[in-house]
Amino acid sequence: MSLQNCLRKKIMHPTSFQKMKNFVDKYLDVNKKLRILDVGSYSKNGTYKELFSKPNWRYQGCDITAGPNVDIVMPDPYKIPAKDATYDVVISGQTLEHTEFFWVLMKEIARVLKSGCLICIIVPSKGHLHRYPVDCWRFYLDGMEAIIKWIDFIKLETYIDVESDWGDCVLIAKKK
Repeated sequence: MSLQNCLRKKIMHPTSFQKMKNFVDKYLDVNKKLRILDVGSYSKNGTYKELFSKPNWRYQGCDITAGPNVDIVMPDPYKIPAKDATYDVVISGQTLEHTEFFWVLMKEIARVLKSGCLICIIVPSKGHLHRYPVDCWRFYLDGMEAIIKWIDFIKLETYIDVESDWGDCVLIAKKK
């Protein structure tokens, strides 16, 4: 779904969709073969999937519940059923705020990512309570820096869009 359709149909967080599109445009090579994992991919209000529909890319959605846009079900919310160093890119948008122990999930994301490869995490820094099934966190730049230290990655970018309704907080980093 294009950003314009996203805005018109009020699907997904339009600003989050745009930030993920910016990540794709700036950091990913359409000519390179990439395995991409979307953690928290269940489609309640839309997905990022169309952004990753290039011929050389293999997108897989992963979530704790089977359903739309979920290719891999996680029986344990902190264990991704994949071998170490399987993916070239791991993305997650609007998921960590619903994860009670997000730092445990971030270690798991780091485990399934290949060395030298990228993560893009988008989370809210503000916004109303929206349990799905829980709503535990809001994130700031210092929190993104703490995540980078915790998983021992190299920071490429962190920023907050204070103008957006959810105050999208973005982390883009590379595994050492």
